Amino acid sequence: MAQRMRIRLRSYDHVILDRSAKEIAELAKKTGAIVAGPVPLPTKRRVYTVLRSTFVDKKSREQFEMRIHKRLIDIYGADDKTIEQMMNIELPAGVDIEIAL
Repeated sequence: MAQRMRIRLRSYDHVILDRSAKEIAELAKKTGAIVAGPVPLPTKRRVYTVLRSTFVDKKSREQFEMRIHKRLIDIYGADDKTIEQMMNIELPAGVDIEIAL
């Protein structure tokens, strides 16, 4: 039975995220499935403001930023072989994967 798989990838580093998305897309194409993506989703930005000094110099502050990059891949016509390979894929540290059938 043909299914649709939706894969969401998240990471702080966009380089390893793009490399992982390309690897997943190539693996799905080898099994004969139709791949749509990777589609870049909006990047979340978290900005933290911290005082440089604990007591004096209230106006002196430092800002830090954390970006969360996301990609979306849809795989159509996924059979059991494709699903099994996607569940067993090895991704680099720092890449969060979420698979929905």
